[in-house]
Amino acid sequence: MGAKSAAVPSARERLLAAANELFYAEGVHTVGIDRVIERAGVAKASLYNTFGSKDELVKVYLEGRHAVVAARITRYIERYDGPRERLLGVFEAQGELFAEPGYRGCAFVSASAESPGEGVSRAADEYRGWVRGLLTGLARDAGAPDPEALGRQLHMIYDGSSLSARMDRDPSAAVTARAAAGALLDATLAAHGTSGR
Repeated sequence: MGAKSAAVPSARERLLAAANELFYAEGVHTVGIDRVIERAGVAKASLYNTFGSKDELVKVYLEGRHAVVAARITRYIERYDGPRERLLGVFEAQGELFAEPGYRGCAFVSASAESPGEGVSRAADEYRGWVRGLLTGLARDAGAPDPEALGRQLHMIYDGSSLSARMDRDPSAAVTARAAAGALLDATLAAHGTSGR
């Protein structure tokens, strides 16, 4: 018996892979649907039968980016037992992303700036809500007396880190963001006479 050959990706998988590559590198508005179809090696009907429209393809592309970022962050925070380290692991996960060749900033920021349609807005809102919810939950676990306020502050550091890494072409922005988040957490806990659990 011969070795099993790898399964051929479906038209949907190929379209999403092409969209991910092209939209992230060049922008959702700039890249026409014909380029995605050509890169994916599928018929135009495949795109419309699978997604219905470019807007839906963009939305699903962003949902895929969300899933990848969530998996990366989850992998990082699961390395740690302590709540402070788990919170700071979010920024370590950013550092891994920033160091990737071809890092072009936050896909949600780019898509929202270029093509602020309903699908993009919904995907961006879900992603941002997830990030804020994660940071708020980790702040609560660390003993923050007002985890919602700290979660918002940490989210601003998270966003600023991404912008700095992109605009300054500086992957070490995550190191600075992690230090700032740690200092903010420690100051918040000290001001309220608590320490991280």
